[in-house]
Amino acid sequence: QVQLVESGGALVQTGGSLRLSCAASGRTLSAYNMGWFRQEPGKEREFLALINWSGGIPGIANSVKGRFAISRDNTKNTVYLQMNSLKPEDTALYYCAASSSSVLSTRLTDYDYWGQGTQVTVSS
Repeated sequence: QVQLVESGGALVQTGGSLRLSCAASGRTLSAYNMGWFRQEPGKEREFLALINWSGGIPGIANSVKGRFAISRDNTKNTVYLQMNSLKPEDTALYYCAASSSSVLSTRLTDYDYWGQGTQVTVSS
C-alpha cells in the first residue's frame, strides 16, 4: 500500500521547463517500479516514462524523448519528471503511478496505485 501525491504543475510558456514531483507515503517507494502518465480531457491516458525500483533502468516514450527525464530518490520517497522545451501539446493532467510488479510496463493497467494528478498548461 502506497499513497502518491504529485506536485509541481503550473502554467508555463512554450519553451519553458518544469519539474514534477511525486511524493510517496506508506510503504517505501523502493518497493515499486514507477511511471509517469498524462491525460488530456476526452483522451486516453498516455504513457510518458518509467523507472525501476533502483533507478537504474529509466525508459522514456518516443513522443517526449530528449525533452523529458525520469529519476527517483528513494531516500526521499520521491520520483521526479523533468520536463524541458515544453510545447502547447504537452498540456495535460500529469499522473504518477506505482507498480508492485517486477516487470516494467508502459500499460496503465499494470500500475496499482495512482496519484491525483497535477495540471500542466503550456501557453503559446
